[in-house]
Amino acid sequence: MEKEYFPDGVTPIDGWFYDTRVPELEELGRPYVLTEHGIMDDGRLHTAEIQALIDRASEEGGGVIVVPRGVYMTGALFFKPGVNLYVGDGGVLRGSDDPWDYPLTDTRIEGESCRYFPALINADGVDGFTMCGPGAVDGNGLRAWRAFWLRREWNPDCTNKDEQRPRLVYISNSCDVLVAGLHLQNAHFWTNHIYRCERVKFIGCTIFSPAAPVRAPSTDAIDIDVCSDVLVKNCVMEVNDDAVALKGGKGPWADSDPANGGNQRILVEDCVYGFCHGCLTCGSESLHNKNILVRRIRVLDGFNLLWLKLRPDTSQHYEYITVREVSGKIENFLTVRPWTQFFDLKGRTDKPRSLAEHITVGDCDCDCQVYFNVAAAPEQYVLRDFTLENLHIRAAVNGFTEGAVENLDLRNVTVEQA
Repeated sequence: MEKEYFPDGVTPIDGWFYDTRVPELEELGRPYVLTEHGIMDDGRLHTAEIQALIDRASEEGGGVIVVPRGVYMTGALFFKPGVNLYVGDGGVLRGSDDPWDYPLTDTRIEGESCRYFPALINADGVDGFTMCGPGAVDGNGLRAWRAFWLRREWNPDCTNKDEQRPRLVYISNSCDVLVAGLHLQNAHFWTNHIYRCERVKFIGCTIFSPAAPVRAPSTDAIDIDVCSDVLVKNCVMEVNDDAVALKGGKGPWADSDPANGGNQRILVEDCVYGFCHGCLTCGSESLHNKNILVRRIRVLDGFNLLWLKLRPDTSQHYEYITVREVSGKIENFLTVRPWTQFFDLKGRTDKPRSLAEHITVGDCDCDCQVYFNVAAAPEQYVLRDFTLENLHIRAAVNGFTEGAVENLDLRNVTVEQA
């Protein structure tokens, strides 16, 4: 195979990214099957029993928690080193819809380290953790979605943290993690959140939350937060927010906080997108993202293909980001604008400056509403060295603005009036 590189042209795509093998159940260690330990598909909440089984497996040298056919109810679970999770065909691990079953803990959420609710599945410091299988991890989030929109109706300034609710999966401070084959669905809040992790793979997962009849607010498919070497491959993502969002911190002094940081060497390929707000979003809590490659994707519906959010209260740097080989339908092909929702300078008198550079979008055949949704804001950020090449776009609105980007290279770009 010809050697491939990340967008900076000098960082090779390591062989680790090409190894997409998913282990069989018998390779995951000694099996601990729920029903063999008195945990039944009976509609009751089994948080304490499942957690005790995880603890027992850890004490006995590790193994795999096996969810067989049926629906098994639980609150927050905390996995230990050496203990994996397998959800079998027809098996569903379903979360409680009562916040009481997710006891407050020190965690990471929305670019901050703080006390908040844990996820349904939590794994901290669990190098080598695998969660896989053909079954489902279901957040059971409908009650939380309704509560959020009711609160937002009463208070339009309601934030995500005002209507407290758990994520589906939170993995932190871990290396060599694999999430494969699972249906990850109906999260109360973010679906998958990885923080300070290295070498994480999402392979062949279906990640879903509805946009109707009740919208599932902020149910991002995969949030990547201060991580390196992440592969998202052969996944189907349809959520009522961003599909893949890059995070890392926010606020006027975020870059000096050691809990924050950047993301690098992220590869998203061969994925299908249903409805989402952004296929790739450098997000509302993001500091530095470098060497991000998205390729060979199909978009069925969505708002933004590549969305660079730039906060007036945070110094951000987005560099060497490439999106290639995209087909399908999208509202906005390229979106770069200030992101002003809930920003807070916290007394800082000058606005932090941001930079987006070496951004490439190429080899795309797409229908969209707006082709070029890019706003110049020189008092806040600089956009430079963008390349748009080999594009066949059908758009209701072209939107191209001369001078919005310094050194914009256009090569073989066709934009037809839709």
